[in-house]
Amino acid sequence: MRPIGSYTVVADVGASLLKLLREQLSPDPVPRPDLIGMASPVDKGDFALSLFLCSIRENGESRRTEMVPQGGVLRYPSLAVDLHFMVTAHSTADLHTRTLDEHRILGRAMQVLYDNSVLRSPYLEGTLSENNEELRITAESYTTEQMTQLWQFGDSPYKLSLMYRVGPVLLDSNRVKPGPRVVERHITLRDKGGEGS
Repeated sequence: MRPIGSYTVVADVGASLLKLLREQLSPDPVPRPDLIGMASPVDKGDFALSLFLCSIRENGESRRTEMVPQGGVLRYPSLAVDLHFMVTAHSTADLHTRTLDEHRILGRAMQVLYDNSVLRSPYLEGTLSENNEELRITAESYTTEQMTQLWQFGDSPYKLSLMYRVGPVLLDSNRVKPGPRVVERHITLRDKGGEGS
């Protein structure tokens, strides 16, 4: 059974994606694993590839309604959510090669995420690993206009980015209610035979 209160699952998803991309993208086309990290595309520091969790939405198709019995109480069902990540490549090369470098990095990232569209151990981190979960990674299709609207980073000009949905991810509830009380009990007495003998 999954540990209750696994609010860390959102961070565990990000850590799992980082583990996958760091292992598969370095040393080529990204020279070092630490150049891949979680950051917005404009606060990316020295990253060559940034992952930005830009949206979390409830997954209605995976909504759970049944209470879960656990140790004499009923636990409310988990919340199923999808996490939406923006993946952006960054190069510090000169103007002539910068764009091609970024396209190579994005191309390799797309290949890795496609080949691992169902992410399993050993890439899973935290509670995902403890519970032998699976992550489903799906590329999202956005028009250029939608991506431009999503790119709300002040005056920074839009930069080519990829969008991925990861989920459903289950976020456990801490709410419980007492389990059903015993309202009737039947006691059956057996005759041990030969009373009064």
